[in-house]
Amino acid sequence: MNIYIANLSFRVQSDDLKQVFEEYGQVSSARVISDKFTGKSRGFGFVEMPNDEEAQNAIKALDQADYDGKVISVSVARPRTEKPGGENRGGRSFNNGPKRNYNSNRY
Repeated sequence: MNIYIANLSFRVQSDDLKQVFEEYGQVSSARVISDKFTGKSRGFGFVEMPNDEEAQNAIKALDQADYDGKVISVSVARPRTEKPGGENRGGRSFNNGPKRNYNSNRY
C-alpha cells in the first residue's frame, strides 16, 4: 500500500520516515519529496508498505500525530492524475492577443 504523509518538517529525511513506519511493519520504500530546483524538502512524502494490514495500522496510529514539531497527516495515497492542459498550466496562455500580420504590404 502506498501511503501519503503531509505537513512534514523540512528537516525530515527519507530514512527518518522509514524508521518511523518500520515500527508498524515492513517498509518497501520511503521518500521525502524535494524541490527539483533547490533540492529542499517540499514537506510531504510517500511510504510503501507491502502488507495492507500493517499499513492501515500505521495510518491509524500516525495520522494527526506530532512528528518533529509538526502535526502530520497520514492517508492512503491516491493515484496520480494528469492535469488538464498539458504544458499550459494555471490557465495561462501566451497566445491570447489579436493575430497580427507583420509581413503585410500597406502600400
